[in-house]
Amino acid sequence: MQISYNWLKDYLKIDWDSQKTGELLTDLGLEVEGVTPFESIKGGLKGIVVGHVLTCEKHPNADKLKVTTVDIGSGTPVKIVCGAPNVAQDQKVPVATVGTVLYTPEGKAWKIGKGKIRGEESHGMICAEDELGLGSSHEGILVLDSKLKPGTPCSEIFDVDIDEVFEIGLTPNRADAMSHFGVARDLKAGLKQKEITKELITPSISHFNIDNRSLKLQVQVDDSKLVPRYAGITLSNLVVKPSPAWLQNRLRAIGINPMNNLVDATNYVLHDLGQPLHAFDADRIHGKKIIVKTLPAGTKFMTLDGEERELHEDDLMICDSEKPMCIAGVFGGINTGVTEKTTSIFLESAYFNPVAIRKTAKRHGLNTDASFRFERGIDIENVEYALKRAALLIKEIAGGDITSDIVDFYPKRFDEHHVFLTFKKTYSLVGEEIPQDTIKSILASLDIKVKSVTEAGLGLSIPSYRVDVQREVDVIEEILRVYGYNNINFGTKLNASTALVSKFDDYKLQSVIGDFLASQGFYEIMTNSLTAPGNAELLDDNSTEESVKMLNPLSNDLSVLRRSMLFTGLETILYNNNRKKLNLKLFEFGKTYTQKKSKYIEDKHLCLYLTGNRNEGGWAGAEKANDFFYLKSTITNILNRLGISDFTPEPTSNTLFSEGLSLNVGAKELVSFGIVKKSILKKMNIKQEVLYADFNWGNVISYAEKNSITYREIPKYPEVKRDFALLLDDSVTFQKVYELGRKTEKKLLKNINLFDVYTGDKLPKGKKSYAVSFTLQDSQRTLTDKQIDRIMGKLEKTYQTELGAELR
Repeated sequence: MQISYNWLKDYLKIDWDSQKTGELLTDLGLEVEGVTPFESIKGGLKGIVVGHVLTCEKHPNADKLKVTTVDIGSGTPVKIVCGAPNVAQDQKVPVATVGTVLYTPEGKAWKIGKGKIRGEESHGMICAEDELGLGSSHEGILVLDSKLKPGTPCSEIFDVDIDEVFEIGLTPNRADAMSHFGVARDLKAGLKQKEITKELITPSISHFNIDNRSLKLQVQVDDSKLVPRYAGITLSNLVVKPSPAWLQNRLRAIGINPMNNLVDATNYVLHDLGQPLHAFDADRIHGKKIIVKTLPAGTKFMTLDGEERELHEDDLMICDSEKPMCIAGVFGGINTGVTEKTTSIFLESAYFNPVAIRKTAKRHGLNTDASFRFERGIDIENVEYALKRAALLIKEIAGGDITSDIVDFYPKRFDEHHVFLTFKKTYSLVGEEIPQDTIKSILASLDIKVKSVTEAGLGLSIPSYRVDVQREVDVIEEILRVYGYNNINFGTKLNASTALVSKFDDYKLQSVIGDFLASQGFYEIMTNSLTAPGNAELLDDNSTEESVKMLNPLSNDLSVLRRSMLFTGLETILYNNNRKKLNLKLFEFGKTYTQKKSKYIEDKHLCLYLTGNRNEGGWAGAEKANDFFYLKSTITNILNRLGISDFTPEPTSNTLFSEGLSLNVGAKELVSFGIVKKSILKKMNIKQEVLYADFNWGNVISYAEKNSITYREIPKYPEVKRDFALLLDDSVTFQKVYELGRKTEKKLLKNINLFDVYTGDKLPKGKKSYAVSFTLQDSQRTLTDKQIDRIMGKLEKTYQTELGAELR
């Protein structure tokens, strides 16, 4: 939120510099994130002075240029070459002196220097109005009043508005501070705490009166719960034109482009008082009737931005007797907006149900200045005052008359909210005892009235504009922020307790595995749990589970909770691929969400994503691609790191993979992994192979808790390796070779490793060759050749009998 310092000073006569004021606002909870200078004329006309043209002669080397001598008040006239057709002797003109910085209409800066133009020296520039930012004309130089004195700064002649703008990071609860008046109100309370008493100057509406009653409109509100208060008035004989400079500068300072005097007036009051207003062209209101109601679902409505929107049955609309005119509290319609031809208006000021406005704004993806305030809750008691203030401002800048009484639908008046504040609770939460007189003074500065006083505490009445102050703790927070968090003394002792936690706590194991993956060159990512509904269609899992849909999605692409983490990971891969990052090793801890009948299911996962090469090629070795076996070894190491080793590989039923496996313990799946289907990658616009692993983290954690770490001594005696080259049928897997070997020799056989696979035309059809190494070791003694030969003989016989293997 942007707040003009000059605008604030209309309410509080304060002479502090912006930095000091910003610090106080931050201490009050209105965090100032930055202060930006504003100049209504960029550059502020610095270095631009009045010049008197003493001589004006044709340039000797150019037909369209003239050489002038100009008195700029420095005592010595300067020579300036000028190309303007209207420059003449004895004129008073604006001169940009040497060193002055001027700005193009696009805001690009350029500096005036000494130079030669076609052989003639030039010490400055005589300016046109567009070069100074005073207008758009470039037909010739700007000629000034002949009575002006040479050397007079042009910043003293033209009205240059210099301001400083606070960028305030407003928290959602501070609806009361969404205006200059609201910020000034808070600043006054902060100053009072510093023993600086300033009067809050409130604009007077005492001269408001009805000029005549020639344009009356009937107002009908169908639902007082959706519209607790609705007020309006008509103004006629208006002239639509640009706003006066002061109003345009105020709006430009806070980032709003001026439109015309009627629209600018409503915008001004919105940012001045925090009350949104809307002006309807009264001549285009059919039946001279305003009806505030909801319309059937599917009704079409064209908004001011020219976009046709389909209404929801709960969208509150401002209608006339024939058609909708405005989405209440959110956005106006194109058919009844103010135009250059408008001469009479119906001016609306209302309080709409915050929840209804918030839902409508979210449904249509609209975030306007009006909805920003309505959905947080404005001051219902300020509706009429703001309406009168706007009407008077419009009369001032657009002429015309107030041509109706104020229509004010307000069936249930605001009841003051009461809170009892106990001193004991205040001292307990604040951490020290604040004097009672100080508490009362702070409350008074915040317009919180003390209705009763007891030894235990205070009975309080909360003002209508503080919609966020509902409980005793809210009042204590208000006291503390004005008293000053920095004024609370810090204790010298810190108490803490040590929690007894399991070594298998989720966050601990997550940290262990995260560190391990990072050490292997993986990068951790964190993606959005919200995704596009179309991604669920790619799962093709034929399950009865459904996606969890958002009630108020921010957009169609973020309207459901993910059922698989694959797609958000693929979006990350695509983002990096599009920026020439092709080699990726990523991991993510996250959750998936499903709905089964009326039950919601939330599961935690660890996912790995591999694509491209696992290492860059260089002089020390060639590059290696990320492949299925590298992914499998990483997964195995993760499980082993958690003490899980007795898992069984099985073909996966996961439909995301073209090739894949699952590692299971009994009926529980720990992880499924493989190569992502090309059809999925194509739909995600990814052109290279992606490997993906999905750990069911809940199953992994529960099984890790059941495993204990075992230790053994380092063997004293050497190990022995022997190799077999086995000729096998194509259908025989290494898993079968491994299991048969371990079953044949359980005591001395420590490891079996496949180190080469050969298939080719030199082998019989349907055959392959496995080169397998066997590691043997005895922890008690050195193995003899006789023992080794006996074991290898047993293995050879087993493979021949069970697998039909032959030694090559």
